[in-house]
Amino acid sequence: MITKESIIGDVLDKFPATAPLFLQMGMHCLGCPASRGESIEEACMVHGADPDALVAALNKAVGA
Repeated sequence: MITKESIIGDVLDKFPATAPLFLQMGMHCLGCPASRGESIEEACMVHGADPDALVAALNKAVGA
């Protein structure tokens, strides 16, 4: 299960098909080391996105 504390790089490594959901929230730097090391919650704060909504969408996409 993906949570707000999940590290973006870990999520992308395990579930590469989730990349479009990160792009939709405005996170266009998925390959840069800084963004891959951030938690979902940290990235959402930087990009002005709702972490709960993103986590729900990610879990739905991975069938969790």
